[in-house]
Amino acid sequence: QLQLVESGGGLVQAGGSLRLSCAASGFTLGHYSIGWFRQAPGKEREGVSCISVSGDITYYPDSVKGRFTASRDNAKNTVYLQMNSLKPEDTAVYYCAADPGHGARWCGTNRHEYNNWGQGTQVTVSS
Repeated sequence: QLQLVESGGGLVQAGGSLRLSCAASGFTLGHYSIGWFRQAPGKEREGVSCISVSGDITYYPDSVKGRFTASRDNAKNTVYLQMNSLKPEDTAVYYCAADPGHGARWCGTNRHEYNNWGQGTQVTVSS
């Protein structure tokens, strides 16, 4: 029943922008904290953003800070990841994940803390 679907990936030139969407079905996404992760070939899945249930707490690692922004529209049961100034090293499959159990103001980018995952969307950034 609980399902997440990522969309919005594609091919973009370096310096360009993409907005990823994570749509939920079978549950109310507004009750979940959301993490965004990416996985490049041969590398472990890494967190690139998180946003709390309340929406007022976000986190970005240095690799994407200032370029990526997470947001949520609970009325549409959707969360977003706006990616600007994209670099070739941003190329990866991007995933969203949902967690309901850490409180309204929790935000985490440890993949082992999440149980509910989407199938991912490919982002490719060319030079």
